[in-house]
Formats: sequence, C-alpha cells, structure tokens
Amino acid sequence: MTVNSEKLVLKSTCLTILIVLGKDVLLVGSVITLVKIFVKEECPLLDKPSYVCNNCSNYFRCDLEKRVYDSIYAQKQYKAVLVDKRAGIAINEAEFQFTNDLITPLVKKGQSFHHIYETHKYEIPVRERTLYSYQHSGLFDVDNFDHPRLVRFKKRINTNRTKRKIDKKCRIGRTYEDYKDFIDNHPDIPIVQMDSVEGTKGGKVLLTIHFVNCSLMLAYIRDRNTAQSVIDIFNNLYEKLGHEDFKRLFPLCLGDNGSEFSSPTEIEQTNDNIIRTKVFYCDVMCSFQKGALEVNHELLRRVIPKHQSINHLDQEKTNLMMSHINSYKRGKLGNNTPYEIFERMYGSNILKKLSITYIQADEVMLRPSLVK
Repeated sequence: MTVNSEKLVLKSTCLTILIVLGKDVLLVGSVITLVKIFVKEECPLLDKPSYVCNNCSNYFRCDLEKRVYDSIYAQKQYKAVLVDKRAGIAINEAEFQFTNDLITPLVKKGQSFHHIYETHKYEIPVRERTLYSYQHSGLFDVDNFDHPRLVRFKKRINTNRTKRKIDKKCRIGRTYEDYKDFIDNHPDIPIVQMDSVEGTKGGKVLLTIHFVNCSLMLAYIRDRNTAQSVIDIFNNLYEKLGHEDFKRLFPLCLGDNGSEFSSPTEIEQTNDNIIRTKVFYCDVMCSFQKGALEVNHELLRRVIPKHQSINHLDQEKTNLMMSHINSYKRGKLGNNTPYEIFERMYGSNILKKLSITYIQADEVMLRPSLVK
C-alpha cells in the first residue's frame, strides 16, 4: 500500500502577448498567471536500514509515500525472476550441438540417459536431470519413442490370502516358507533366481538365470520348455565350471512352479548323486518373490519384445545379447555394470567359461536389431 503526498508550490509567470503586423511589433499587454508545480517529498528514513516503513512509530500519522515489505508478494516476485532466469537452454549453441551429437546415436542403440551420462559425465556440460528436461522440450534429435519403455510392475498380490495346496512331491521341503527358513539359517548365502522367457507359443524358449548379489543374468536357448532341457543346461554348466566353482555360484536356486522345474532332484544332484545345489519354489502366482529377476527381464524385453518369435536365436546370439545387458550401467550398483561386479567377486576366468564378454559403454545396444 502506498500513499502519495506532494507539496503544492505556486509560482507566478508573466505571459507576454505580441501582435506582429508586418515589420512592426506591437506590445498589446501582459497577463499574470499561476502555474501549479508539484514537488515530491520523500521520507529520509527510507534511505537507512531497514529501508521500509513497517516498524516506523509514525506509520499511521505520516502522509508521505510509504514503502512496505510484504513477504508473500516478495516470494512470488522471487520465484518469477528465478523461473525466468532458468528458462531456456543454459549452455551455448556449440555445447548443445556437441551434447545432441553425442547422445543421439547412443539413445538409438537403446541406451538410457542415465547410462549415457554415467559414461560421459565429464564430457556432457549439463546434469542428467537437465538432459531429460531438454528431451521433454523436444530439443534433441530423438523422440520419446527412441527411449527405453518405462518399467511396469505387476500389482503385488496379498500373500495373506488362502494359498493353493501343492501336493506334488517335488515341492515337499522346497516351498517358499522352507526357502525363507533356509535363508534365515544361512543369511550370507548367494541367491540365484531362474525363470523361462517365451517368444511365441510352441517356439523356442529361454532359461534365464539371475545372480541377485551382482545383477548378472545368463540366458540359454532351448527348443522346448521341458524339464529335461533345464537339467541338460545345469549339467553342462557343472561340467564347464567344475564342482567347486559351481557350488560357489549356485548354492541355492529359486524358481517358479513351471513344469520345466518339476525335476529338482536332477538339478540338485549330479549323475553320481553328488549334491551340487539346493532348489526352492515360489508360491503359486507370486512372481514378485523373485522380483530381482523379473525386473531384469525388462532389459531383455528391449531386445526380444513380448509375443515375438525367438526361433532365430542360437546360443551365440543369446550370449551376445546377455553380454550387452550385463554391460549396462545400473544405478543400484553404484553406476557399475553387473559384469564389473561379478568380475570383482568371482574373477574374469569364470565369465569366460560362461561366454559373457564386456561391451564398451558406447557400444551397448538394447534393440531387437542386435540379434537379427
């Protein structure tokens, strides 16, 4: 609120009236007029701290223009200035063009801004969050369809519901409750989760094996989704790794209730009846109990979308796909890759036996064209 108060000063002036007739000038007369001149008077206290009238003792008696501080109005003005200053691009044209040229081919390979930023954080002149802001503003040469799709999680199922009775002998002593009891007694044991990934019905199927402690995932192509195909894969892994390394990598396996895992004894034991691992089962329709593997399947589905045939895959292409996925940086791993964490834990020699190689960050591709 402001109040204007000005002094009125009267000043006399003489207005002379002249009449021009040819070369002669006649003085007709003069008129005295009053001219109103307003001179603004300001309070001298406004030139001293706190520069406002809020706490002045003469506030209500003073009729001069007042200067009042309003915190709500000041905050609105501050935000308006802040938004205006931060609007637009905070880098020059050359820096933006460099950033655009850098990220565009990598995004088209299926890489996320997070992976790109962690790989090139000392080259990109803005923060990761700013990259997303520029993308939403449509400034880059890629659109939202080029970015990896959002992860959609299934709604959690209430585990307190009445559970279906499982009367198959292979589940005895291997239920999810047995699994939790085993984990309680062996809290430091590494956990391996396993599942099957289908393409089209009746076609080839992948067996996926996920190491929870480092997020590394293996995949093996099978012609049919049978129990024998799973047994054959574990026997092959046992031969490649040897007894000690196999037991170190696979001390415990958690799977679902699919028919392909219905022969746990053959998975747990060798042909010579040597115990090599322990198998447990999730509850029926409770895939979230092996959630780490389900989340990692989102990366696999970028390369092999749902309901598309994978009959063109062989083990060589499958290993290539998994090498790219395992070379993809993860925020939960401190922006390291599963390959790097697994290598520190178990060594590069085992990775060679598993046919997993390291892919340079800029070469990582998570698109279907990778395995065409």
